[in-house]
Amino acid sequence: MLPAYAHIQGEWRLLQRSIGISAMHMQLLKNNKVVIFDRTDFGPSNISLPGRHCRLDPNDRVLKKDCTAHSILYDIRTNGFRRLTVQTDTWCSSGATLPDGTLVQTGGYNDGDHVIRILVPCNGGNCDWVEFPRSLSQRRWYASNQILPDGRVIIVGGRAQFNYEFYPGHSPSSSKSFRLNFLRETKDGHENNLYPFLHLLPDGNLFIFANTRSILFNYKGNHIVREFPAIPGADPRNYPSSGSSVLLPIDENAQVVPEIMICGGATRKAFQLANRRVFQRACSTCGRLKITKEEPAWKMENMPMPRVMSDMLILPDGDVIIINGARSGTAGWESAINPVTRPLIYNPNGKAGARFSVMAASSRPRLYHSTAVLLTDGRVLVGGSNPHKYYNFTGVDFPTDLSLESFSPPYLSPVYDRLRPRIIRTYEIIRYKNAFSLTFTVQRFLKTSAVSVRIVAPSFNTHSFSMNQRMVVLKGARVSRVGSNVYRVAASGPSKPEIAPPGYYLLFLVHAGIPSSGLWVKIQ
Repeated sequence: MLPAYAHIQGEWRLLQRSIGISAMHMQLLKNNKVVIFDRTDFGPSNISLPGRHCRLDPNDRVLKKDCTAHSILYDIRTNGFRRLTVQTDTWCSSGATLPDGTLVQTGGYNDGDHVIRILVPCNGGNCDWVEFPRSLSQRRWYASNQILPDGRVIIVGGRAQFNYEFYPGHSPSSSKSFRLNFLRETKDGHENNLYPFLHLLPDGNLFIFANTRSILFNYKGNHIVREFPAIPGADPRNYPSSGSSVLLPIDENAQVVPEIMICGGATRKAFQLANRRVFQRACSTCGRLKITKEEPAWKMENMPMPRVMSDMLILPDGDVIIINGARSGTAGWESAINPVTRPLIYNPNGKAGARFSVMAASSRPRLYHSTAVLLTDGRVLVGGSNPHKYYNFTGVDFPTDLSLESFSPPYLSPVYDRLRPRIIRTYEIIRYKNAFSLTFTVQRFLKTSAVSVRIVAPSFNTHSFSMNQRMVVLKGARVSRVGSNVYRVAASGPSKPEIAPPGYYLLFLVHAGIPSSGLWVKIQ
């Protein structure tokens, strides 16, 4: 919780009026660049492919020859971007980063639904998408991904897919899917089980939520360990009802009790009614569930306003921001009204009834196909909103939005500069259970108990779900003074890969509720 100045509501800044595409999918990479892409069958975008190249796709349902780009690489440092080439349709696809930082992007629509795409981060101008057709065993459209402790990715579900598979598969030349009847059971007349919420738990099992139900799933043995009570209220939380979900921060300084939080959504018939231009009030509740309780039960609380299609991100200070979305309707083409332009910040450790803070409003509505990711410096990058079947810039209530904005949470306010730590140096590689140290400077040091070291996994964000997102508060944080306003803190790496799968994380030092900028570290 911030030490004072509770009236601060954050700050919005327009970064790019147009990046040429709608930011439907986003992923922050280890080189401080964000890969952004939409879909290929919207028709021409507003930015040409480089070098007068054209994408030739006889399977495309809109343009067989398309000379425009549908993916870019945004540079945080320069606020510039360059165009990338994606060949097959990425509409409503999923992704995860491998332990070496490579983005594995899976599925999509039409000729992209069985495709795996790879993007290797680079600092030059040559890296681009590499595609592997027919590499998925099943059609993966509206599926979800989760990185696993062994470095593989599990890919779960998709439209009419009641199964899961792994990347890499059993062998480089073969893939195989495994049945998951839970997904069939949670499909209703309007689906409401797409983009299932996946969270890797500290015991190595998966938490899977679809519609209103959730299970603890042993993916190694392909069996359900236990089923949890349905979330109260009977309102679906998955696409197209599109709530959002996070695994709350894991603190290794105390007994680890994993807790899931799910917020927002829509009524069961919202999608059907929206097709008749009747827009029902979105769901205003959040539920929290402690997974390891002997008799787990959802604890419910109300947001200050209803929300559907919002994105939830864990901020470096451990709070959760809820951003984007609408008050009425559901996900889908022109299926929502009453945009919610004010983010909420939720303090998980705050007093019940007083955990939500309402932030400053953006001038831009972000509805269907909007996105948000956490940046290295603690800002939130926001883009997207294409609530129409194609690019529509005029003659509609909510035009397609090609801009990028940033939202700076209150902890970035200059009033906290004296308390803001700055990391001078730390290890680039942090090993499991091994001790390490980092050196930082701060103008006004309060006390050792006000210091914590946290790692945050960058997420793949699309359709209101940030896949692979997690925060771990590392064990230790013993502080010693080594110079004028200079301090050293000792901590330990994560205890095991189930707590933090191997790969690249942003490391933040938090002092008195104020985080430093993040530094990339590799956990192995």
